[in-house]
Amino acid sequence: MTSHQIRQAFLDFFRSKQHLIVPSAPLVAKNDPTLMFNNSGMAQFKDFFLGNGTPPSKRIADTQKCLRVSGKHNDLEDVGFDTYHHTMFEMLGNWSFGDYFKKEAITWAWELLTEVYKLPKERLYVSVFEGDAKDGVPFDQEAWDLWKPIVGEDRIILGNKKDNFWEMGDTGPCGPCSEIHIDLRPQADVDLISGKSLVNNDHPQVVEIWNLVFMQFERKADSSLIPLPATHVDTGMGFERLCMAVQNKTSNYDTDVFQNTIQVLEKLSGKTYGANQEPFADIAMRVIADHIRAVSFAITDGQLPSNVKAGYVIRRILRRAVRYGYSYLGLQEPFFHKLVPVLAEQFKDVFAELRAQEEFVTKVILEEEKSFLRTLESGLKRLDVITTSLKEKGINTIAGAEVFELSDTFGFPVDLTALIAREKGLRIDETGFQEALAEQKKRSRQDAAKEATDWVELREADGVEFLGYDFTETHSHIVKYRKVKTKTGEEYHIVLDRTPFYAEMGGQVGDTGALYWSVDGETKKINIIDTKKENDLFVHISADKNLDDSLKSAGIVVARIDENRRNKIKANHSATHLMLSSMREVLGSHIGQKGSFLNDEVLRFDFSHFAKVTSEELRKIEDRVNEKIRENISLNVLSNVPIQEAIQMGATATFGEKYGDFVRVVIFDPAFSLELCGGTHIPSTGEIGVFKFISEGSVSAGVRRVEAVTGEKALEIMRQQEETLNKLKDLLKSPTDLVKAIETLIDERSILQKRVTALENEKVQVLKADLISKAEKHSTFSLIIAKVEVPHADALKQLSYELKDQVENLIAVLGADIAGKPQLSVYIADNIVQETGLNAGKIVKELAKEIRGGGGGQAFFATAGGSDASGLETALAKAKELF
Repeated sequence: MTSHQIRQAFLDFFRSKQHLIVPSAPLVAKNDPTLMFNNSGMAQFKDFFLGNGTPPSKRIADTQKCLRVSGKHNDLEDVGFDTYHHTMFEMLGNWSFGDYFKKEAITWAWELLTEVYKLPKERLYVSVFEGDAKDGVPFDQEAWDLWKPIVGEDRIILGNKKDNFWEMGDTGPCGPCSEIHIDLRPQADVDLISGKSLVNNDHPQVVEIWNLVFMQFERKADSSLIPLPATHVDTGMGFERLCMAVQNKTSNYDTDVFQNTIQVLEKLSGKTYGANQEPFADIAMRVIADHIRAVSFAITDGQLPSNVKAGYVIRRILRRAVRYGYSYLGLQEPFFHKLVPVLAEQFKDVFAELRAQEEFVTKVILEEEKSFLRTLESGLKRLDVITTSLKEKGINTIAGAEVFELSDTFGFPVDLTALIAREKGLRIDETGFQEALAEQKKRSRQDAAKEATDWVELREADGVEFLGYDFTETHSHIVKYRKVKTKTGEEYHIVLDRTPFYAEMGGQVGDTGALYWSVDGETKKINIIDTKKENDLFVHISADKNLDDSLKSAGIVVARIDENRRNKIKANHSATHLMLSSMREVLGSHIGQKGSFLNDEVLRFDFSHFAKVTSEELRKIEDRVNEKIRENISLNVLSNVPIQEAIQMGATATFGEKYGDFVRVVIFDPAFSLELCGGTHIPSTGEIGVFKFISEGSVSAGVRRVEAVTGEKALEIMRQQEETLNKLKDLLKSPTDLVKAIETLIDERSILQKRVTALENEKVQVLKADLISKAEKHSTFSLIIAKVEVPHADALKQLSYELKDQVENLIAVLGADIAGKPQLSVYIADNIVQETGLNAGKIVKELAKEIRGGGGGQAFFATAGGSDASGLETALAKAKELF
């Protein structure tokens, strides 16, 4: 069977068992603060297990795109080095929400594996949970009794909490599980050693292929377990491992899931996979074949490579793949992007979104490759110098400061440096790296961690009813609440049974407002500062203090949004729809949404486009939007439209969003704007008033960003611009041509600046000659240590570089007081760095203590700034002593 047939056989089997087949959720997790990426098949169904939502069917099956590269489930380090771990993988799953349980899950799993896929029964082993006294969970006798007549006692293995009690995170649904393992070794090996002894022992050919999880409990924030309202089944079968077993291969990478990609890599590199070549060539091909899937589908689902959070994870994966191709396959020109079309073709019938965005994904990856390759060669050379020096000295650890330098200067993620170090028999100083990272504050910090208590349940409710499309006020009940400690204080998270408050999603911010109720004739009020969506819950956030007693005593609550703020948000959201349609008319149909943010002040929109939007194009888009505003087009909303019908109507969908079987279509003129959208909108376009762009720029490779304002805010900005123009006219004595007058001023300033620069350069040349004449000559180096007068920090750097061009074997430490701000620079000739291991970055940090500052740089040149200029003389004296 081909991989396509294997996947289809799974879905057809469970369709025959009355399961609804649903599409995969996007790889990037949405509305779930506990996840960065969907890392399991059950992630999109979490609320059904918790009882916060109602599934479309009690029986569901699917294949889910998963990514495991961060947090508790992190397989990145194993990928490529073994043949069965992956970053992105498909999880085939069947689910029961309060319907069937262990008996059906077990018997159907056995039927599918042995009768449909015809896997040999004698090569299959199963495990059951042995129990855990600490958690108070007994041995899973029921699973044992069900498996015993199927496989016999000798093929059942008892598993501990680590292997046979499944939890997705620190809190949430969980339960005992029963794993199915297969022994794929040659018969001669099987005859020597029983496969049973190799289960869960990291043998590459004795692997788990299916995990049957029996959801019975919910893990609370205090680590306790409580029974779920109903029992559920959550199974996950690794598609890639299943293909290995069905196709009778010894490696996942030998299956047709990966072979198309590997064959392209063979052509690009001239190397043959598995041909007893150098071992790292095979590892490199596995790494690249795996990583291209993770990167491509993450970008497709809306997560672009970046330097923060989920974007940084994707950038790390991409750079890991490029480095392997560069170092072990000789691919020193961009190559990674060339694999995207192979994937797009392979998955066109199951994950068609990649084919739809093939050009965009390819260009994003190409730009990322170019960026990294510009620094990769120099970074590898620098790392080679470091590792060679350490080995000569008998040191086996790369210092944290040097790891940070590779990250900050050359773009090497720390795990990439650790990987290369391990290949060379070294390790990195992880603690030292973290200290350097914190000290320099070069990276964006993670959001303050939130510590939440368990929900306090006040009453039962069948989910949350959102009434905010039609009402700005509702009469509601408080269902539950919890307290959350944040870095800035404490919040209350409140869930209502019905609400007019829109929760932040689709780029639209959450509503603010208040909750009111009466106690003994006295009106109580709670301010709501934000509304978020957590899975399927609308969470109303309040920063008010000591609300426990009030919340518990509340009866009927009046929930009222800030209507004025909502109206401005609605105008911006509707303007965004008009803008997207106008962009497609002016720039082309390739324009796709890549992110958005809109509140009552501004609308921000990210979109796929590979060129700067010109002023003329912006003007055309702006004019078209304002034309549609003046037409005063009435809003038409179609609710509960079957998704295929909506797509056939021509409705625009956003890649990376999870849509249900029925969707909401927002229409402003069927011939102009139709979009799938859950947001709130104005009743007619005339209420927007006016639309005005305020900025356009690049966000990342292939993605541009525009910002715009509407209504009162647009008028306010126009008035500010008018006032600025009037002030300029007054300053320039009301010239007849304001632009020409300013151009004349700029020309005059440029002439004067050139004269000043020339005078400064003359002064620096005199200073340089004086320093050279006073250089101390030593047997192996020349030393210049001096306090100098220079106009700015760049001049200090320029002076150091000019000195090194004229003085051999130079060590130079220069200090300057620049407008009250002390500056230091340290230069050490390359040959001295390589011969002695001296590091200018470390030295300048030590000297900077004397001027109450900090700094850093490369081994041969580094700079520092500070706040105490009186310490310069001490710093230079210290340098003299050091050298």
